[in-house]
Amino acid sequence: MGNICSITVSCDAIFSRCLDCTVTRAAYISELQANIDALRTERQRLIEARNDVLRKVAAAEQQRMRRLNKVQGWLSRVEAVEADADKLIRDSPQEIEKLCLGGYCSKNFKSSYNFGKQVAKTLSDVATSLGEGAFEVVAERVLASVAVEKPTDPTVVGLESTLQKVWRCIVEDPAVIIGIYGMGGVGKTTLLTHINNKFLEGPNTFDCVIWVVVSKDLRVEYIQEVIAKQMGFFDDSWRAKSVEEKALEIFNSLSEKKFVLLLDDVWERVDLTKVGVPLPRPKNMASKVVFTTRSEEVCGFMEAHRKFKMVCLSDNDSWDLFQQKVGKEILNSHPDILELAQTVARECGGLPLALITIGRAMACKKTPEEWRYAIQLLSSSASQFPGLGEGVYPLLKFSYDSLPNDTIRSCLLYCSLYPEDYCISKENLIDCWIGEGLLNESDRFGEQNQGYFILGILLHACLLEEGGDGEVKMHDVIRDMSLWIACDLKEKENFLVYAGVGLTKAPDVREWENVRRLSLMQNEITNLKEIPTCPHLLTLFLDNNESLKIPNDFFQYMHSLKVLNLSRIKLKSFPLGISKLVSLQQLDLSYSSIKELPRELYALVNLKCLNLEHAEELITIPQQVISNFSRLHVLRMYGTVSLNFLESLKDSILFGGEEVLAEELLGLESLEVLTFTLRSVRALQLILSSNKLRSCTQALFLQSFNDSTSLDVSPLADLKHLYRLRVFGCRKLEELKMDYKRLVQATRQPCVFHGLHTVHIEVCLTLKDLTFLVFAPNLKYVEILNCPAMEEIISAGKFTDVPEVMGNLNPFAKLHYIGLVNLPNLRSIYWKPLPLPQLKEMKVDGCFGLKKLPLKCNSAREQTIVVHGDKTWWINLKWEDEATQDAFRPCFKSLYPAGARWNELLNRNYM
Repeated sequence: MGNICSITVSCDAIFSRCLDCTVTRAAYISELQANIDALRTERQRLIEARNDVLRKVAAAEQQRMRRLNKVQGWLSRVEAVEADADKLIRDSPQEIEKLCLGGYCSKNFKSSYNFGKQVAKTLSDVATSLGEGAFEVVAERVLASVAVEKPTDPTVVGLESTLQKVWRCIVEDPAVIIGIYGMGGVGKTTLLTHINNKFLEGPNTFDCVIWVVVSKDLRVEYIQEVIAKQMGFFDDSWRAKSVEEKALEIFNSLSEKKFVLLLDDVWERVDLTKVGVPLPRPKNMASKVVFTTRSEEVCGFMEAHRKFKMVCLSDNDSWDLFQQKVGKEILNSHPDILELAQTVARECGGLPLALITIGRAMACKKTPEEWRYAIQLLSSSASQFPGLGEGVYPLLKFSYDSLPNDTIRSCLLYCSLYPEDYCISKENLIDCWIGEGLLNESDRFGEQNQGYFILGILLHACLLEEGGDGEVKMHDVIRDMSLWIACDLKEKENFLVYAGVGLTKAPDVREWENVRRLSLMQNEITNLKEIPTCPHLLTLFLDNNESLKIPNDFFQYMHSLKVLNLSRIKLKSFPLGISKLVSLQQLDLSYSSIKELPRELYALVNLKCLNLEHAEELITIPQQVISNFSRLHVLRMYGTVSLNFLESLKDSILFGGEEVLAEELLGLESLEVLTFTLRSVRALQLILSSNKLRSCTQALFLQSFNDSTSLDVSPLADLKHLYRLRVFGCRKLEELKMDYKRLVQATRQPCVFHGLHTVHIEVCLTLKDLTFLVFAPNLKYVEILNCPAMEEIISAGKFTDVPEVMGNLNPFAKLHYIGLVNLPNLRSIYWKPLPLPQLKEMKVDGCFGLKKLPLKCNSAREQTIVVHGDKTWWINLKWEDEATQDAFRPCFKSLYPAGARWNELLNRNYM
């Protein structure tokens, strides 16, 4: 028999479940319209909730916060649910059309059932999302980078030293505002970019680094906007705020942070308070403001605590940068190219912008001929070189355009008349500006002061550079840019410049016809055979053509000429045609070989500047010639008398009688500047007796004062503008004396020769000391040659009557150079060691009795000092201590005795 299984099933349960299923399915259909309406409503609520969350997220992210993962997940789910809801709502009209029997049944039951089920599920998902979207926090703060990295060339050729100095100043120095200045194209922005990126290299103590490009068009609101964006609070509400409200918000934010504000390309003062940048105070003393500018003057306007000047690259660094841009493949493509490339690199004058531009342009030139052509083009017509006329020069021209007025711009262009790398005398340059009428004659402060003021502006704008003592230089690329402006952009300037290019004959005179300024200086031209017609010519430079011959009628068609430079020319006779240049205002005959000034020069009634300095063969100046120059502002006659002609000077007006001399000079009412050579105490006394001459005397050459054994130099203290003094060939002079007690009591201070910065003492055989120099606090250059009786430079014995002065003396504090040659009896320079903080060079030769230098150890440590001297003398020197000796040992450079020429000088008749 089989097994029997019994199963009991409740019919009621089966019926109930079937009914529930049927009812549920029927509900998907019967409630479809209501669910669709509900889905529309809930979908809108979900969109509103999503938008609220997104606004919170956006605000947090502007604060450099990061949204939470759960928030991002919810937003992604909401996006999917919203897409499903949108589709169902779009398809709903078609499904509603299928309903019948009042919405309780469907013509297509299966389709309506499936659609209704999807609507119900999506409605449930929307409700779930709404419930999950109530976030208290939507974002979190993250450890963000202190700075935003900026793209830049990874190499920093030539910038390493400056970069390290500025970086140390930022992280170690208490200075708060730091200025970096230099000419356009020198690499200031590159340096600032490397400073910005350096904050990303390792840990530092700053909270944030903010970068703003200020540019020439300074707008406070723009600077505020950039700061707000980088600080994370720039939004719609920010835009509606006033400048003051924005400043307050920036101030409140930065006051709580240790920040670095990097301002690039500043052209004028940025009012940090108006921007909202907190000024230094205890809470934010560690914050920094670093800016770049082309003008040192802007550093002053910005009240910079530290300034760093960026200069052009050294020859080695220039060559390294140029090689990088050209590439080794090109440099090695032909054996001649390497040397030619070095020449091209030198044409750039160390300016990185020029090196990069020209290097890139030459990166495909594989033949020596192309490189030679490039050299010729850069030397003669640089603006035509690819990338210079359309790239480099317009960028540099911003500095030119930013100069205060047309007068200063014209003064800058005038400097391009001089050769490349030429050291331009400030005095002579200002004389030319005066002669051309560029300066305001009615300026109550005087044309000379105005000229130096303009030089200061050009130097601070980094368009000129300091040269040697009393000189300026124009960088080669700035010079090329100036010639580009003067010759190509401004027709009224009309320059023609062949300065220092090795010409042996003058250019065709047809080129001169419409020229206003012409420079043929520093060439090898020997003849001017053609007679030019130059009705517009204002300036003519012919100087430094040593063997040049000038015919008398050469100047006959130059009626407008105002400035004529004939210095350093061996003229055998004075070109009489000059006397017909009635418009002439500046005449330079310095270092020329003229023997006399002709009477015909009476006609030059408009002459303002006459330079006869070191015209050593000049014997005769006829009476009333100088006094006839009633408009003369500048008369330079320093070193005019030649030693070879001392016996021939008896008939010369200037040396035939002091009364005539005084009358000639006193008649010049407009005289502002006088440099002069005197040969007697009486002549000096006459100069000193005139208030007018005392006020305008700037340089004195005292020569062959053989009528006295002593000369009281105390009255020279009344020459307030005296900056240069030379005493030569005074073989009987034993003392340059001063009444120190009376002088100190009268002035109540020991420093009386305030303006004196250059002193030469030569061939004074019996002179024993120069103690008066201790009262010249601004001395920069001292040279003492061939004074065999000299025992001390500064003698302590002279202060016996005024011992209180000795403790207050600080001599030679600004000295740059001291030369001591052929002083065999010299024992002492000063009685105790001196810091000499600015000393750069010392020359000692033939001073066998000098056993000690007044040098402190820190003098060598703080700056480089080049010491020239005889090796035996150096070995026998005695030092304050070993540290001082060790500090100066690397500075020493052996110089073989050069006394032969001084011995020859001693044996001359005039000694």
